[in-house]
Amino acid sequence: MLADKLNLVKKNIEEACDTAGRSPQEVTLIAVSKTKPVEMLKEAYDAGARVFGENKVQEILDKYDQMPSDVQWHMIGHLQRNKVKYIIDKVSMVHSVDSVRLAEAIEKEAAKKDICMPVLIEVNVAGEESKFGLSVEEVLPFLEEISSYEHLQVKGLMTIAPFVANPEENREVFQKLKKLSVDIAAKNINNVNMSVLSMGMTNDYQVAVEEGATMVRVGTGIFGERDYSIKED
Repeated sequence: MLADKLNLVKKNIEEACDTAGRSPQEVTLIAVSKTKPVEMLKEAYDAGARVFGENKVQEILDKYDQMPSDVQWHMIGHLQRNKVKYIIDKVSMVHSVDSVRLAEAIEKEAAKKDICMPVLIEVNVAGEESKFGLSVEEVLPFLEEISSYEHLQVKGLMTIAPFVANPEENREVFQKLKKLSVDIAAKNINNVNMSVLSMGMTNDYQVAVEEGATMVRVGTGIFGERDYSIKED
């Protein structure tokens, strides 16, 4: 049952927190519901999930009105600038800011709605060519460039670690992101804080929690394997 899977993930997070001497309250579990039908999301909701992550704008729009109003939606996938306007007043956080042009688009659309959008900066820690995100070296200059935006607030960093058979192989990736967040926090940049570290997915979230993750993005571990034959925008 989905509820059993969700509870197992929560238990694993608690155990990882215990290992690291952290409180489980420090970690937000994001149920990654991309490609999954609303019926499954409602099942997860009934089992206690309140934070859902989607990769596609169209899926957020399709599911938004079908789910209870206390659901928090997180945009965790690559966001195209021309689609920001559709979700700016629907999501609680954008995890995937990796260019000044995207930050500008978020600033512009958030200003129209008179809101301040919490965002995370996506960092390609492992330097994978197939992944979006800034290099570790690019993050600080980028933050200094966008820190003056009034309708966008940087809350921390996000990374997508490589898919590996042994989650221990990603420990160094998570350690690097944590160190980067500490280094940035020490700079005291205006309008930038480092309270959020979004890292860790189904195969490695326990290691990520041990290394300081405050948000983990778990999809398969809750909903099962995905059907990628579903048309995506």
